[in-house]
Amino acid sequence: MRKVQIGMVKPGDKIAKPIFQENGNVLLGEGVELNARYIDRLANMGIDFLFIEDGMTEDLIPEDAIRDEVRKKAVDTIYKTMNSFQDQAVSKNRTIAPDMGRSFRAIFGEIMQDLATRPNILVNLTSIHAMDAYLFQHSFNVAVLAGIMGIAKGYNRNQLEELGIGALLFDIGMTKVPQKLLTHSGRLKEEELRLVQNHTKEGFDILRKYHDISIVSSHCALQHHERFNGTGYPRGLKGNEIHMYAQIVGIADTFDALTSPRPHRKRHTANEAIEFLFAAGGTYFDIELIKLFCKHISIYPISTSLLLSTGQVGVVSENNELAVHRPRVRIIMEKDGTQPKEPYEIELKDELYITIVKEL
Repeated sequence: MRKVQIGMVKPGDKIAKPIFQENGNVLLGEGVELNARYIDRLANMGIDFLFIEDGMTEDLIPEDAIRDEVRKKAVDTIYKTMNSFQDQAVSKNRTIAPDMGRSFRAIFGEIMQDLATRPNILVNLTSIHAMDAYLFQHSFNVAVLAGIMGIAKGYNRNQLEELGIGALLFDIGMTKVPQKLLTHSGRLKEEELRLVQNHTKEGFDILRKYHDISIVSSHCALQHHERFNGTGYPRGLKGNEIHMYAQIVGIADTFDALTSPRPHRKRHTANEAIEFLFAAGGTYFDIELIKLFCKHISIYPISTSLLLSTGQVGVVSENNELAVHRPRVRIIMEKDGTQPKEPYEIELKDELYITIVKEL
């Protein structure tokens, strides 16, 4: 299969990986043949790339960190929980989701089981979802990335659980932000910005009332927008004044937000997001945490289409943990626009004169 931008998808192309709705259910499944109406609809939903079937890359299958069934269960739980808090009529004068701590503990346990079975923890998140699903899928992705960081730091089971529950629920305060502000595509007014920023306090106030959710998990909601140099909110904390769990969640939140399409901007590539994080090391984030995070993120996931400096188009066929910027690529188009008679591969870590121009 091959990952391509939506503008390069043609009628007749077939979907190679499913596309998910906001509640985690499949919107379009594997094998669906696309027509012009489908393609336009997907583009209007904010979906900016797809995995399509391709004879020259049919053996290239990107392995997601988490099985689809675990993702679906987790996103559905996040979706139902957050919707219950958004419904003011339902939430008034009664406890919402009384078993929230137990439910999310079970969900994160399944996530950790999947991560524990991986031979390494060089991870890419390959699921495709509609823009309306951002809040729910984003919380799931942040939890996966935070779990990887917790494993890399050698956390014990209790620490991983505290971090994971905090990461799954870190943005629950967004349920108290007016919906029109969440989808706003322009610059927010000062009062609107304050309403959005208040989601950190709202989230903490929600979580700290649950006896089966640790107070340090609740601090992931409160502190994930604090920054290492004291320029964050809500309290302007610096350095180690910010709980380590919240620092980890803040990095995961930033990376996944940058690599997701939003109403006001296009998606950044994983490579661009990594560059941003490194530039922010020592200011917004602890540089040692950034280094640890970047060691376990696949910058060019398998099946990613790349334009090379030679003018050739290649598809990533294998990643190298020791040279993540220099994957092996399968050439599918020569510089003159023709396809090779037989696909062949180039090991970029050995061909130093060839550089990656951009993702396609």
